[in-house]
Amino acid sequence: MEVNCAVDCVNGCVLGDRCPNLKYTEEAAKFIDDTPLDKMLEMADDAVRKRIMARASQPPKWVLPEE
Repeated sequence: MEVNCAVDCVNGCVLGDRCPNLKYTEEAAKFIDDTPLDKMLEMADDAVRKRIMARASQPPKWVLPEE
């Protein structure tokens, strides 16, 4: 049985203990427990800043209507 986690597990994992992504759940839980909220917010702010800067450095894309 092949499971697409992004689609099938929206309301929770359908594979339970057989889920191949359990190790990521454990890593995420450890990160949440060990990282202060202020640090997480700082990381998120940095990521948003980088994304905005990456978009600003690209030339504008022109969309021309079809005639």
